[in-house]
Amino acid sequence: MKQFATRRSVLLAFGTATFAAAAAARASAARADDLGITVEFEGGKTVPKGQLVVYLDPPAGQDEARSMAAGTRIESDGKSRKITLSLPDPTGARASSPRQLVARLERADGWLLARGSAQIKDDTHAVVTLHTVMY
Repeated sequence: MKQFATRRSVLLAFGTATFAAAAAARASAARADDLGITVEFEGGKTVPKGQLVVYLDPPAGQDEARSMAAGTRIESDGKSRKITLSLPDPTGARASSPRQLVARLERADGWLLARGSAQIKDDTHAVVTLHTVMY
């Protein structure tokens, strides 16, 4: 004798599918506001080993330390020519004025090795070229 699906199992399956679809929609909506970033080193060389810090440069009069804390940190293994990452856009929507994206490559002791910046335009992907810092 065949067993028919009970009302409880049908509702449970429907609820699970609805929850999964809503979670996926929220995740894709959150990713839509992320800025795609590619970081490369000058001359096409490999990005040196260190900690890469990427953040949006704050407008004049705002605290840069807070902006750096809101950015993204990633380790460079010293073997990649390009590093691709995403940065959450704090405004949610694109600002009308151009914004500056800053990338800093630091050693483990905090010593700055390279720095680069790029203007963010209407598109959602920016390329930042790191330049060696001279002391």
